[in-house]
Amino acid sequence: MYNTDMPLRSELPSSAQLIRSTIIAAIVALVLLVTVVMPSEYALDPTGAGRLLGLTEMGEIKIQLVEEAAADEAAQMVAVQPSINEAVSEPVEPVFEAAVVKVEAEPEVAPKVERPAPTMAAEPEWQDEVRVVLTPGEGTEFKLTMQEGAVARFAWVSEGGPLNFDTHGDGGGQSISYEKGRGVLEDEGELKAAFNGNHGWFFRNRNDNDVTLMLRTDGDYGELKRAM
Repeated sequence: MYNTDMPLRSELPSSAQLIRSTIIAAIVALVLLVTVVMPSEYALDPTGAGRLLGLTEMGEIKIQLVEEAAADEAAQMVAVQPSINEAVSEPVEPVFEAAVVKVEAEPEVAPKVERPAPTMAAEPEWQDEVRVVLTPGEGTEFKLTMQEGAVARFAWVSEGGPLNFDTHGDGGGQSISYEKGRGVLEDEGELKAAFNGNHGWFFRNRNDNDVTLMLRTDGDYGELKRAM
């Protein structure tokens, strides 16, 4: 059997080399933590590199999925409690009362006045209109390219079931969440950009069936684009 030769003391790394290697490894790990792990897992992007690499958006979606799952679980627990209370409640016997019929003299018929038919309000015109079908558990995102202070008008409706949504924006290393909703069938209003960048909506179908989303937009923005 061949025994491996013991290395000479001169061949072993010195203490200074070991310390230097340890410091370099710690710096590399810290850089990866700040530029990759924190944006992709926790949506924290102190350097802005995660936004450029598309990792911050991944982290935001992960956090939103966790929040939606927790909210759905809490809603199910609240829905079960009333059912239990109804099951143990005592039945209430119906009470029947004799009906009293009151006969009144017929009122005099006033002469019919012809009035002009009301004018129907015209449907608002929209700059963009999109329609997409979301399967159970599927999500999608639409963004408007907007300048700071610009205002866009919007209206969306879901057919087949309600949707969860998150109205938010990002750009230039900044991000903001304007509004969130769960189990919403439709919404409309105005979206004012807090800064230059992309501003819009993330939708997710939490139903057991397909849901059709119709989104209409108009106003001061560059383009409407589907991010995912």
